[in-house]
Parts: sequence; structure tokens; C-alpha cells
Amino acid sequence: MISRLGAIVVLALASGAAQAETADGATLYGRNCAACHGENGNGGIGVPLALPSFQASISDDYLRRTIRLGRPGRVMPAFPHLTDAQVEALVRYVRAWNPGAGATYSAEPITGDARHGERLFAQYCAACHGKQGAGGEGTGVTFSRPRDLPIMAPALHNPGFLAAAPDAMIKATLINGRKGTPMSSFLKQGLSEADIDDIVSYVRGFAAQPPAASAQVLPAQSPVMIRRSPYDLNTTVENVKKAVSNNNFFYGRVQSLDYGLTAAEKENKKQIIVYFCNISLLNQALAVDPRVGMFLPCRITIVEHDGQVEVMSVNPKVLSRLFNNSELNRLCERMRESYAAIMDEATL
Repeated sequence: MISRLGAIVVLALASGAAQAETADGATLYGRNCAACHGENGNGGIGVPLALPSFQASISDDYLRRTIRLGRPGRVMPAFPHLTDAQVEALVRYVRAWNPGAGATYSAEPITGDARHGERLFAQYCAACHGKQGAGGEGTGVTFSRPRDLPIMAPALHNPGFLAAAPDAMIKATLINGRKGTPMSSFLKQGLSEADIDDIVSYVRGFAAQPPAASAQVLPAQSPVMIRRSPYDLNTTVENVKKAVSNNNFFYGRVQSLDYGLTAAEKENKKQIIVYFCNISLLNQALAVDPRVGMFLPCRITIVEHDGQVEVMSVNPKVLSRLFNNSELNRLCERMRESYAAIMDEATL
């Protein structure tokens, strides 16, 4: 029999091991970061965190705040559920790619002529960072094909960025540029340090303005769209197939909901999925955020239960919120309207 003291020691050791596991940087990075930033920090949908010029220009606090706050409406989500120890483990793991890299910045604000900075921003910054700092379009490099730029210019008019980056860091980035990215030194482009202060003042002024459109996140939506059908199951399936074609999608296939999960003779014939697609819409969605591919092709499920037939699908507007990418808002709304039109036509 184990003594009470022995049991306490065992529980304490087990608790310590669990805490060590949850604070392991490599494990946390693999679970939360690698899918976007690459297994070795070389980038993908997200920026390459291992890039030496990036690591040299940012502080540990910038990394901590970015993990905590994310970039609302952009691809980078917030991670408020991580403990302080887990955030610190992630920072240490990311820093291990470039030991000794990093910078320390003063929190003192930089004073400049914001009006002059606005003119300089339009001339030198807007082409990459967007008008009023809304950010570059797209999601950088995917794992299947490159974008126009290996690193998409960040959204400077974003609550997450403005809270994470002090004025001194923004100034240092403008002065030094970032090797390996399109961002070059503004001093080498002929601007003075006073000019750079003016740009910093203009960018900091975004914090006093309403968030940019690129920082918009859709409000919570019901994840499922449902319609009741007045028809029997087979008629409803045929109606959905016709409605798919009538709404500029092409019909793919019909199969049971549990196809491939059980033997064919055991499949539930009262739970059916209709697959369909629109190639143009598909390409637009994948170009904005390739993670959308996890939810493609489009599908509608028809289920009969106790004599009642229901038609249902995922609400595409949930995807935009899930992926934290405001560029998907318009496309997700178009997809929701198409789904609703197909379901309404099939159940009239």
C-alpha cells in the first residue's frame, strides 16, 4: 500500500510533469503555430518567424503580445487561453532558431508631423501596406504555390499590431528594413530620420481611429443552416441536385453520410450528402485563404427522421470568423446566399 505522503509526492510529480508538458515550446508550436508559420519557422500562410532580420528587429514582448492579441480580422488569431508559462515557452522556442537575436525598445512615444507622415506613407508605404495601413491582400506563401510576395505586408492599422509594436520598433524597422522581404531601409531610399518620425506618428495615429475594414471580424453566427422539406427524402435529394445546377454550381456526387465509415450494407440510407462546386468561387476562396480547402467541395446534407425530412449545411459565414481573415467576409456571404438559395428552392 502506498502511504498518504507517498501518494502526495506521486501526485505532485505527475502534476509537475503535466505542467512541463503543457509548457513545452516545441509541442505548443506544433499544435498552435506550425500549420501557418511552417514546421521550422520558414513561413507559409503566416510570416517566416525564423527569418534572421525579423528576429533581429522584434522584442520578446512583441512576440508575447502578438500571441496574446493576434491580429483581429487577419489570419493571425489570438491565443488568450494559453498560460503565461506556455506563452513564454513559445517565445523561447521561436528564439532558439536565432540565439541571441532580438531587440529591446523604449516605450516612449515618438513625436513627429503626422500630416507630413501621411503624405510620405502614401508615397512609400501604401503600395505594400495598403491605403491607411489596411495591410497587403492574401495570405503569403502557401505550401503548394507561391504568392506574388513571399511575405504579405502586415496591417499597420490593426489593434493587435498597434498594441504589440512600440514606436521605437516601427522606427527601427523603417530605418533598417528587413532583409529577405520587400521592406527596404527608408534611409537608403533618401528619407531623413525626421521624415521617419513623421511616418511613425502617422501610423500611431491609427490607434485613435476606428479599426480598419481589414480588422473586422464577423459576429458569431449559427454554425448550421436548416430547412424543413415538405417532400420525401428521394424527392428532396433530386430537388437539391436541380437547385445546385440552377444556381451556377455543378453537381458532383451523392453518397450516404456514413460512407466509408461502415460497411456498405450498414450505411444509413436516410442520411444523404449532395456534393457540388463552383470552380470560380473555389479559386477565389483558396486564393484568399487556402485553409478553406478543408471545407470543400460544397455539400448539403438531407436527413429523414421520424418521417420529417430536413435539409442542412454549414453556414459559410462561420468560416470567416473561424479563420480570422476578414478578406473572406465577402466570399463567405456570397457562399451563404448560394447555400440558402439552393436550400430554399429545393424545399419550396
